[in-house]
Amino acid sequence: MSLQAVLDQIDSHLEESLGRLLEFLKIRSISTDPRFDRDCKDAASWLANELRGIGFDAACRESDGKPFVTVPAQSGSSTSLFYGHYDVQPVDPIDKWNRDPFDPRVESLPDGAVIRGRGSSDDKGQLMTFVEACRAWAMVHGSVPRNISMLFEGEEESGSPSLVPFLKENSRELKSDVALICDTGLFNHDTPAIVVMLRGLLGEEVTISGSNQDLHSGMYGGIAINPARVLTRILANLHDREGRITLPGFYDGVDELPKQVRDQWASLDFSHGDFLGPVGLGVPAGEVERMPLEMIWSRPTCDVNGIVGGYCGSGFKTVIPSQASAKVSFRLVGNQDPHKIRKAFRFYVRSCLPSDTNASFKEHGTAYASQFSKSGNLFAAVETALASEWPCKPVHAGCGGSIPIAGHFKEILDMESILVGFGKDNDGIHAPNEKYDLRSFHLGTRTWARVIAEIG
Repeated sequence: MSLQAVLDQIDSHLEESLGRLLEFLKIRSISTDPRFDRDCKDAASWLANELRGIGFDAACRESDGKPFVTVPAQSGSSTSLFYGHYDVQPVDPIDKWNRDPFDPRVESLPDGAVIRGRGSSDDKGQLMTFVEACRAWAMVHGSVPRNISMLFEGEEESGSPSLVPFLKENSRELKSDVALICDTGLFNHDTPAIVVMLRGLLGEEVTISGSNQDLHSGMYGGIAINPARVLTRILANLHDREGRITLPGFYDGVDELPKQVRDQWASLDFSHGDFLGPVGLGVPAGEVERMPLEMIWSRPTCDVNGIVGGYCGSGFKTVIPSQASAKVSFRLVGNQDPHKIRKAFRFYVRSCLPSDTNASFKEHGTAYASQFSKSGNLFAAVETALASEWPCKPVHAGCGGSIPIAGHFKEILDMESILVGFGKDNDGIHAPNEKYDLRSFHLGTRTWARVIAEIG
């Protein structure tokens, strides 16, 4: 039977597929809050039951944290492992939502219908595009794709503490020829993207201490060192006037883009004004000699994520704080070593300290950057599927965020990943009123059906 029959099945049963997604979205699977542990188990059970109903040998696998849902491949030939996550972000601030985050609905907007609800884009709607493609395949062919395995986790939004042990303990079972990860987005409304590079991440928290208590600024001002002033000067000097990061050795391992990639990105219809405008900005603030897409896809960054010190309540209190703290994150690319950069950051901070101050540090995790192969039949198959379904050919994109699972697949399972998703920049993931375009859900399902046919 032809691929067209599977695509027709998807089109004619879109309402039923949408109904199942809405049911899935009602489950409050917030992984970071222990109050919702039962809901996370319910989400895993719901997903496993749906997969078994299609014909897969799906299982809920217990861990020290939330359950994993796995599907083994039924074929001994080349296999592809599909990955997604069923947990979602907290809904705070709840007063910013226009409706109950777990009472999902389809809404009509000027640009088309959207699915509104927590997890609609990140990642339940995305993973269900693949599940529904497999369902349509089974309905037409009478059996599920034999060379497909699956892994769904329930802790992606809370740091995946159980993932690495699970991968190591089950490496023989999980290893495949390639991983398919659906947790990314489109380049624009009509242009899909295959993510070929992911930035890594380093998190640091620094506290500058001075006096043994907060001081009256009238009595001690001018004679006592102010940790807030010391800290802000240190933070300000992390960048030069051209937007470059000043830590010695920071750019070790950062390569220039290949000419082919640079030329493709330069040809894309990307407007930094359109990108920044919706958040009230208009001028790129990174390295001045770089084009905007480089800044968000392939260049490393250093950002202050929060500063605390002294009196921060309502009204006014004239104190010199005894301590001031900041949280700083670095997005990494290429072969940058997060451990080396952490050491350089701490050395830099200590070298800037005046008398009567000291610094303490707290680390907040590391992840190396990832780059993915664009060679091989499987990558070509995904490219062909995307080009056949969407109006424009796919872009080989970078991703400003970090998706640690891709690195874990490479390090633990020695497995390349192909990252394809159908979210949009305005989906509001992690924010109130999250949505997923109905068009993304529909065409995403059709795309995965094409991929299944290509890799079959």
